[in-house]
Amino acid sequence: MNKPEAEYLEHLLVQKGYSKHTVDAYQKDIDLWHEFLLHEAIPFDDIDAKIIRNFMSAELQRLPRDGNPKRTLARRMSALRGYYDFMVHKGYVKANFFRAMKAPKQDKRLPKILYVEEVIQLLDANAKRDDPLASRDQAILELLYASGVRASELISIKGVDIDFRTMTIRVFGKGRKERIVPFSPVAGDAIKKYQKELRPTLQERNDADKKDMELFLNARGKKLTVRGLEFILKTIEEKTGIYLGLHPHELRHSFATHLLENGADLRMIQEMLGHSTIDTTQIYTHVTLAELNAQYKDHFPVRRGNLPPTDDTNE
Repeated sequence: MNKPEAEYLEHLLVQKGYSKHTVDAYQKDIDLWHEFLLHEAIPFDDIDAKIIRNFMSAELQRLPRDGNPKRTLARRMSALRGYYDFMVHKGYVKANFFRAMKAPKQDKRLPKILYVEEVIQLLDANAKRDDPLASRDQAILELLYASGVRASELISIKGVDIDFRTMTIRVFGKGRKERIVPFSPVAGDAIKKYQKELRPTLQERNDADKKDMELFLNARGKKLTVRGLEFILKTIEEKTGIYLGLHPHELRHSFATHLLENGADLRMIQEMLGHSTIDTTQIYTHVTLAELNAQYKDHFPVRRGNLPPTDDTNE
């Protein structure tokens, strides 16, 4: 890792407040770029638009077809654009040619949404569990769906961030941006039950001198990771027998879509989700329109051309 890259990653982690997971993803993108430059024998401070286009072409050929290569490349270009902005600011390079480049237009991909009935079925089935970790898992499910918080936000919530009087949680999103998010009484009851019946037991299992203050702990009493949260959701599917391909983002998307379908204002949803622009939130209008079209195709009784024959002898 060269000096500018190390400084930039430290800047993202400390100054910008990005999570370790996000910084690792940035590092991977930057390392791939440096590997390309090394292979082509090009100094990082002597690039132009043609070199960037060659990199984009090579990446599109290298990335697997069964994924979403355009989406991956767009993220990579964004990471490198920020990297070179930083190096211009620090004087390592004179210009940022990534500013003039556009990644290939992405294919629109709508987020996966659960139906309300599926969410209720999952929550009801998990509430019937009687194993030792059941109350924690129920609180996680209820809060993910009732608040729409990101996985990284959920695992960072501390007890002091929850206000049961106003039924709100203080959440720190991307870039440590703070927002207040409401949650439901049912989610509140699930959290209280977990805090009273299980969390103290989990905390005792942590033999560290300084106990983790995060609300949700793993079976060893340590704070959860995003990967650990994903594993818990997979385990919930196995224990309930309800397989929905469960993921934290899936519950977040379902939260937003169900609010919109029930008449919530789009800007209010934007605020609750922590989106910096309304354009990001706008995708949920496409989701509801897609469902509308599907319902129309499934339930409209006849199509022109398939109309029953009419008796026109009396005309």
